[in-house]
Amino acid sequence: MDTTFDLKGKRIFVAGHRGMVGSALVRRLAREDCEVLTVARSELDLLDQAGVRRWMSEHRPDAVLMAAAKVGGILANDSLPVDFLYENLVVETNVIEAAFRSEVQKLLFLGSSCIYPKLAPQPIPEDALLTGPLEPTNEWYAIAKIAGIKLCQAYRRQHGVDYVSAMPTNLYGPGDNFDLTSSHVVPALLRKAHEAKRSGGRTIAVWGSGRPRREFLHVDDAADALVWLLKNYSGDGHVNVGSGEDVTIAELARTIVSVVGADAGITFDPTNPDGAPRKLMDVSRLFATGWRPRYSLRDGLEQTYQWFLEHVGKGDVRLGT
Repeated sequence: MDTTFDLKGKRIFVAGHRGMVGSALVRRLAREDCEVLTVARSELDLLDQAGVRRWMSEHRPDAVLMAAAKVGGILANDSLPVDFLYENLVVETNVIEAAFRSEVQKLLFLGSSCIYPKLAPQPIPEDALLTGPLEPTNEWYAIAKIAGIKLCQAYRRQHGVDYVSAMPTNLYGPGDNFDLTSSHVVPALLRKAHEAKRSGGRTIAVWGSGRPRREFLHVDDAADALVWLLKNYSGDGHVNVGSGEDVTIAELARTIVSVVGADAGITFDPTNPDGAPRKLMDVSRLFATGWRPRYSLRDGLEQTYQWFLEHVGKGDVRLGT
């Protein structure tokens, strides 16, 4: 059976197009012969069920890329559990349900590698889902994302629709959030290294021990993989999206300091949480489809820092206060 989904002439709705992943998806879809649909938050609040139903009914997309989500790092997740659980549940259920009502042909839901148990086997296979306790510092977000995966599976099994899910690893790149109170590790360290270089600072503080291992994927590689899956994958099980390689946080910090060119040392604060000891995803299911990433970690960090330098002066980089 042919499971390919031809994008030619299709109307593709990117939910969350202003975010890092959503904007990368819009850039990637520009290379396809399709019409990209987006809607500003000022015109449609995805928390509004009636509004989402109405918009979907009026615009009738052929496919939906569900990239809208409330995201943040350990501090944000730990401080705002209601926001991360409630808002993500409501947004994903509104979009998925409205897509079904409007007879959308295909939907791809984006999860996160944090759905897996804290002590999952490494590399983490897709079937590790729900086999153990979650990492406590981001369980609220993880539970919402697990619910989204299961909702897609439920619609698929009950109604026979082609809804699939993909689980990206830690992403970074153009459009990232560089606000130190809510950012993830790559943009936080890039900003700290940049400010140390600018001010002559001699040290850069890193949360935790520096020993945890993490996998990173450039957002343009992630967008390419997601469009690839939209076109080529139709299965009940979710698919891990990553690079298949990991580094310690200490190694990441040293690479970032080198990329930025900051003359600064690195200090670690073990009083702050490390999170899971290791998060490397098994990407054999994805790689078996023929897809591979384009950016090495260093090349991706260099590209991201150049983007940061080009945009920080324009005021379109999220720096916070």
